[in-house]
Amino acid sequence: MDLGLSSKRALVLSSSRGLGLGIARTLAAEGASVVLSGRDAGRLENEADAINALGQGKASFIAADLSDPETPAILARKATGMLGGIDILVNNTGGPPPGPMHKASVDTVRNQYETMVLRLMELTSLVLPGMRENGWGRVLTVASSSVIEPIPNLGLSNAIRASLVGWSKSMANEVAIDGVTFNMLLPGKIDTDRLRQIHEMVAASSNTDAEAVIKGSEAQVPAGRFGTADEFGAVGAFLCSEKASYINGSMIRCDGGAIKTV
Repeated sequence: MDLGLSSKRALVLSSSRGLGLGIARTLAAEGASVVLSGRDAGRLENEADAINALGQGKASFIAADLSDPETPAILARKATGMLGGIDILVNNTGGPPPGPMHKASVDTVRNQYETMVLRLMELTSLVLPGMRENGWGRVLTVASSSVIEPIPNLGLSNAIRASLVGWSKSMANEVAIDGVTFNMLLPGKIDTDRLRQIHEMVAASSNTDAEAVIKGSEAQVPAGRFGTADEFGAVGAFLCSEKASYINGSMIRCDGGAIKTV
């Protein structure tokens, strides 16, 4: 299937590794021009070089930290200059510190909310006018399955990411007439550094062997295994494609069936 991405230009946040990189790689494999972003310039350069070596879509990168209030404006300006415009924005951030919600300080909540929500909203507002003017655009926000079923000991993530749901749905309703879609992609247990960090934390706090924790976690997924970043990226690329033009205001799960609600 031709996803119609060969002429599209994408900015993918937090894409030096994990879920963001999975989406960026797949977009590029479909012929899109992609700008990677994240804090680790060396890793971004390596991943961009690896994508370019495949000879399909083109990749470049911008080193930027979403905790910096200047970052949205910098990303919008630099990515637009590098690509000549932005057709696709993939909103993605790292996760906040794990732990129970009642132990999170007000300052921590405020800082994480600014990084994980306000920066995404601001960046989107900066690139959205160009999409609307062109009559085509995709805004895909990566969140977590926790916005449907809260995850124990990830209180901050549960609370903060949920606020993106109402925003994304509201935006979807407001700009669909201009050919721009807003959707959310919800990962379950995808084999990333973040998931490994959580498993290590659980093992340490319970004085349990890490391998046992991993096996127990896999057993909770009906598919019997963790997903891969490339599997996740394939779903993301489809939602950003021409073929997904009538999918709007939706939350799509990529979780191997782990979420228990219908």
